Amino acid sequence: MANRQQPTSMPIHKYRPYEMVEIPDRTWPDKRITQAPRWLSTDLRDGNQALIDPMSPARKRAMFDLLVKMGYKEIEVGFPASGQTDFDFVRSIIEDEGAIPDDVTISVLTQAREDLIERTVESLKGAKRATVHLYNATAPVFRRVVFRGSKDDIKQIAVDGTRLVMEYADKLLGPETEFGYQYSPEIFTDTELDFALEVCEAVMDVWQPGPDREIILNLPATVERSAPSTHADRFEWMHRNLSRREYVCLSAHPHNDRGTAVAAAEMAVMAGADRVEGCLFGQGERTGNVDLVTLGMNLFSQGVDPQIDFSRIDEIRRTWEYCNQMEVHPRHPYIGDLVYTSFSGSHQDAIKKGFDAMEADAKAQGRTVDEIEWAVPYLPIDPKDVGRSYEAVIRVNSQSGKGGVAYVLKNDHKLDLPRRMQIEFSKIIQTKTDVEGGEVTPNEIWTVFQDEYLPNPDNAWGRIQVKVGQATTDKEGVDTLTVEATVDGEDRTLTGFGNGPISAFFDALQSIGIDVRLLDYQEHTMSEGASAQAASYIECAIDGKVLWGIGIDANTTRASLKAVVSAVNRAAR
Repeated sequence: MANRQQPTSMPIHKYRPYEMVEIPDRTWPDKRITQAPRWLSTDLRDGNQALIDPMSPARKRAMFDLLVKMGYKEIEVGFPASGQTDFDFVRSIIEDEGAIPDDVTISVLTQAREDLIERTVESLKGAKRATVHLYNATAPVFRRVVFRGSKDDIKQIAVDGTRLVMEYADKLLGPETEFGYQYSPEIFTDTELDFALEVCEAVMDVWQPGPDREIILNLPATVERSAPSTHADRFEWMHRNLSRREYVCLSAHPHNDRGTAVAAAEMAVMAGADRVEGCLFGQGERTGNVDLVTLGMNLFSQGVDPQIDFSRIDEIRRTWEYCNQMEVHPRHPYIGDLVYTSFSGSHQDAIKKGFDAMEADAKAQGRTVDEIEWAVPYLPIDPKDVGRSYEAVIRVNSQSGKGGVAYVLKNDHKLDLPRRMQIEFSKIIQTKTDVEGGEVTPNEIWTVFQDEYLPNPDNAWGRIQVKVGQATTDKEGVDTLTVEATVDGEDRTLTGFGNGPISAFFDALQSIGIDVRLLDYQEHTMSEGASAQAASYIECAIDGKVLWGIGIDANTTRASLKAVVSAVNRAAR
């Protein structure tokens, strides 16, 4: 068929094709990624600087602790010479004993000015493992427009900066610090390859890499300008032509201006990159840095251990959203609310048959489903591997129950249900309409909701009814919760310990054989004023089931405990 598309009036004359790299014997297309590269998270630097409202110290610390918990061993923690806030944060995690595990290296960024370098190195005093990351722009447009200097001038900036980093490290840092160095020819994507190589070689001549003296050479796609295949060609060229390659950690730092940062990073690793810098969920300047979560989960989906723990992806998302004051898109790979949902009836049928086939295959092999190879249509991974359940988020678009039900509960009863709870409850309403037919009125919706989540205390169902609870916190920050409850008709006193009342309540429930794991928690006030009540929503994994519970109370702690009881009782119903 002929192409009927017509030329446009868009000013294409303003742009030119990206220069290709001549490597007729390129090898990277035949490579496979069989192990994870080294990762560096720059959420606290590149990610933070891209926020309209940069992170507060508390939010920075929460992000740092999250990255450590996930398993990142290289974390860029700031630009300490840019202002007191970043400097103080770097000092705070160094001076807080135990905040930085012994096997974690913190990295700090600086430009190649002496006053900035001195301040940057000063921020690292007392650190066990630390890297200074120095950069200067090397691209022609920067040489001509910004610096108005020659190639030799630009190269000298990198050489002098490297020498100053070494001098101040010797002067200010003690023997307790294992010190490393990273250099980036900024705007590598627009820099001539031979000049980028020349600058990197000059920097290495100063640093003198060798055994036990690595240098990190980071080649940033500060602005993504080419197809990922061309980016890989540039990496293979540098990989082939760098001297002292065995002492160089070749690092990729893709941005997502063309929307192909993940592919660019993967192909760079195939072409010789040892390390990738990025941010969780692709946060960063403009269209963002490469997404470390997608990169890691792509490896996981191919049977390669990412060496980063994504098993509680919703916990990661909650912390990320708190720190960045942003929301993850519902279609974001591996994590969005809708990524394990199929609207199409044929897709849902194929998925159901896939689950049935896996159960049959596992039974035939005398193994559990979790022990055999995953093979379910339309689901690239098992959602449970990241703490999700397909059943918890399935939606049927042949009915309008979810939107209508959510509207009634919010408009008539001030309950703003989380998205996945909306989906869960709409399925309950759909079951009712399938059985009884006809219209479900707002009063009927509320009656069903109360019976499902908020049973009348005078006619309560379920294993547990909590009468009274008391929480205390010791000087170490550990919460102790004691509750008087009726368990299976018997009065009991339950005691638990944890990081917060919910965690302590989970611990108390363990004592009666109930294993509960938190997947999501949200709360809001239902009105204003001194007598306002709060609604708490909690998503839990209980004995293989993923269920929501709700609690309503003037006290937010009691509301959260009621929400846990609601979910636990529903699991046993």
